[in-house]
Amino acid sequence: MRLSRRTILKATGVGALLGMTGGCDAVGGVFGRMFAVPPRETTYFTTNSKFYVVNYADSVVSVSREVNIEQWKLTVKGEVKTPMSLGWRDILNRDSYDQVSTLMCIDTLPGGDSLGNATWRGISLKQLLQDSGVDEETARDVVFRGIDGYDDSIPFTRAMRDDVMLAFLMNGEKLPKEHGFPLRLLVPGLYGIKNVKWIHEIEVYPGDYLGYWQRKGWTDDGTIKIFSRIDSPGHYQTLKGPEQTFRGIAFGGPNTIGKVELSFDAGRTWNECRIEPPMSPYSWVIWNYTWTPSKPGKEPAKAASTSLVSLGKRAPTQSDRSSKAPATPSRRRRRQRSEPSVAVNDLQRAVRMTSKSC
Repeated sequence: MRLSRRTILKATGVGALLGMTGGCDAVGGVFGRMFAVPPRETTYFTTNSKFYVVNYADSVVSVSREVNIEQWKLTVKGEVKTPMSLGWRDILNRDSYDQVSTLMCIDTLPGGDSLGNATWRGISLKQLLQDSGVDEETARDVVFRGIDGYDDSIPFTRAMRDDVMLAFLMNGEKLPKEHGFPLRLLVPGLYGIKNVKWIHEIEVYPGDYLGYWQRKGWTDDGTIKIFSRIDSPGHYQTLKGPEQTFRGIAFGGPNTIGKVELSFDAGRTWNECRIEPPMSPYSWVIWNYTWTPSKPGKEPAKAASTSLVSLGKRAPTQSDRSSKAPATPSRRRRRQRSEPSVAVNDLQRAVRMTSKSC
């Protein structure tokens, strides 16, 4: 069961303390110690060891360790003219390509960390299906089954896009076992539940296939919603000095981020952040903003809860520029030595983003 801060206040009697001590500002130091979170390191790529891992069952990692790569086979069947059975060497001998893409868990909380960005290498699902003689008239879904018993599907039309990959390398290394070795699906813009790991079977299906979570009532869409996070300063961290650098990530799922803005006055005004050029239209972006208080000492800096999304054409990426080829909140204030000192709280809600469709 997830408990909100308000629930905790009621349960512990801190609510009464608020009244006796003069409100939230008077107990800001208490909450600062209780809920303080240090700044995160913001890097464009997530190392394999720090990349989030979520599985539908506890036993799947042990199952993955039992994969005998010499005996493993990938089967392609269903609405195809030429069913296929490929071994590990067959996969490696096919044409492959690299793609930078962000993966994100559907359970990621606001400001959460169940997402990561990596360079993947793999083979084209579209080309594989074409080589099997897929029947484009009857195909509706493409189903992926893992050796752990997990299964899910994506629409056939989505499967036939050039950005859908069967990945076997992650950040230049053999796909780690916990991330789906020997082969996993990578569909940019869809939550992790759709990116099946440990794949051993692909079926072209003539109907609407319901995967493991869909049979339990979860969404069959899986499109990632726009997301942002302030990594630094940290949660309930006291800021001192004439200026502060705010830094974080923003991710548009199927859309690239065109603009990120911060508000320090409950959304009355917005300040545009500088976005570092991404290497891929399928990845998050890193944004930065240097904040200079208008005057020393107390500075109003209430957080807003507004998010703005507008759609347009995809913004060019760093890869696009280098090649003509298509690139597949409340706070407590103090005065100390005449310098501003601000305690940061819930600033995740102070981000406004504009995205551009891919």
